[in-house]
Amino acid sequence: PLLGSKRLTSMPDRITNTIYVVDSDEPVCRPTVINMYDGDLSTLDKWWQAWEAYIFDSKLTTVKGEEPSAPYKMLLPIKKAKYPEITEEEEKVSLPLQTMCEAIFDAILVHMMNTVASPDTWQELKRTMVDSLNKKKVPNTLKILEDVYSSSDIITLQEVSSAFIDKAKNGPLGKVFHVIAPQNLDAVRDQNSVIFLSKETFPAGSLGEISQKVEGSFEEGVAVPVAKGDILCITTTDKDGIQYVVASFHGDTNGLATKPVLDAIVKTMESDENLNKRSLIFGLDANTYEKATPGKQQDVLEFGERYVSHGLTSCWGDVPNPKNYTTFNARTYLQPQLNKACKSTDKRACGDVNPKDFIIFEKKDFVVESTWKDNTGEKKYTEDMAFPTLAFPSDHGILTTVLSPNTASEAD
Repeated sequence: PLLGSKRLTSMPDRITNTIYVVDSDEPVCRPTVINMYDGDLSTLDKWWQAWEAYIFDSKLTTVKGEEPSAPYKMLLPIKKAKYPEITEEEEKVSLPLQTMCEAIFDAILVHMMNTVASPDTWQELKRTMVDSLNKKKVPNTLKILEDVYSSSDIITLQEVSSAFIDKAKNGPLGKVFHVIAPQNLDAVRDQNSVIFLSKETFPAGSLGEISQKVEGSFEEGVAVPVAKGDILCITTTDKDGIQYVVASFHGDTNGLATKPVLDAIVKTMESDENLNKRSLIFGLDANTYEKATPGKQQDVLEFGERYVSHGLTSCWGDVPNPKNYTTFNARTYLQPQLNKACKSTDKRACGDVNPKDFIIFEKKDFVVESTWKDNTGEKKYTEDMAFPTLAFPSDHGILTTVLSPNTASEAD
């Protein structure tokens, strides 16, 4: 578990597992059991030869106009401020340490799979799963948004790849929405917060990004665990002239950045008279927990208290129900965050079953007409069903709320 919480295998896996390169529809994959790699992993010798060449010798271009780079050079230092389990000594050598841990992890998986099943059996099963859960993930996600949610005024997305952004912009969704990505796009970790604005409702699209102002409003001297691409905050005006700040945010695994980011958005708006008159709509993966570990995870009720203290409310009201789950997933041992792995018989007890997702807005501006969750892609949520599934590609449910103006506030 400690190796998992140090992120010495999961962080390099996140960066090198699957890399989208320019001028190619197909990504490049690290030779490992747990991704779309289609090469032969029937022996450790074959795996190592392919793995070493991929990590150290591949020259990959992820952003047009930039120089190609080998995957090992894309790795980022692991900071103790964000991942407190890592020691100061490990932090100093985290780049080579990640490379070594990733190699050991991948080697163990190849050895294990070839021990418990013949290569012909498990590699064919892997190809079947990859086709449904990986290769079709982006097309399936886009199809759900196109078929079911294209009438939305605002869509906020988190942990979005650059390939998804490009396909959305250049596909049917791009005809209906302004697809807005952070100016400081994360092309390496490739997980970005994104906002879709309906072209009909918001003809001008984004009028400017204020994400840097938000990050500049963090409490001085406090290390907030946010990464490049996690925050996207913009201004916009709808067709009726109503002015908004719209934000999308992906919280860290433990949710410890969620309250500081909310505070920073409010502070940014309150300190600027041009922003203070705008209405806030904030969609986020807050990574809040029903039963949070004190000091290590963000409790969902405490988060509710925080947004209420700012005059805000949510699609779940002032007091969110801790049992109103928007995630239900459990990790096997065939993945690098070993601290989150559990047996199939324990998936309900040990899995990530939590109330993590919110749409937040100013109580004086809006009231909720209706809210629903969706983990099927059909505007339905099946409780006690683990997901993603072959039909629903996300590990978070879709959250939708219909807001109307708070006429009582206007009368006051």
